Amino acid sequence: MIRIERDTRETSVRCGLALVPGDVRVATGIGFLDHLLGTLATHAGWSLDLACNGDLAVDDHHTAEDSALALGEALDRELGDRLGIARFGDAFAPLDESLARAVVDLARRPYAHVRLGLRRDAIGGLAAENVAHVLRSFAISARFTLHVDVLRGRNDHHRAEAAMKAAARALRAALRPGDSNSTKGTLL
Repeated sequence: MIRIERDTRETSVRCGLALVPGDVRVATGIGFLDHLLGTLATHAGWSLDLACNGDLAVDDHHTAEDSALALGEALDRELGDRLGIARFGDAFAPLDESLARAVVDLARRPYAHVRLGLRRDAIGGLAAENVAHVLRSFAISARFTLHVDVLRGRNDHHRAEAAMKAAARALRAALRPGDSNSTKGTLL
């Protein structure tokens, strides 16, 4: 299990990640963020132990961002040279009336396009704008390309959770054993 410690004036994050199924424990002080990160780990098939003590008296932004950055750094380190994996992955995930699509490329080219279409200001103590920010921060820190689009849905909780499940399933597909082909000869 890779362990990451991220300490700033705003947060203190401890993250343990293994790319094998196992226990998933997330404690950030923001219930919906815990739910989303737990969903990501569970559907990706990972073991995760993440705790964040953040400046929630200010707002949820630093806790959400720094938790995602620590998780991304842990994934980047777990991936190592990224050889022997399929590299590309895609997935659709429904949650009741909502449907999300995610596509990833693990070739160490950090980019994230996230379109969720959330309408509420907040979901369970997490600013709705921070749901997309978590996905972007995670992808950039882990150094992979991520495209996530919620194709339909009315309930913002369902839209956000479907997006996280789709991203997790796409990552699971990209991590399966395979030939990480590149015309460059390297995954950079």
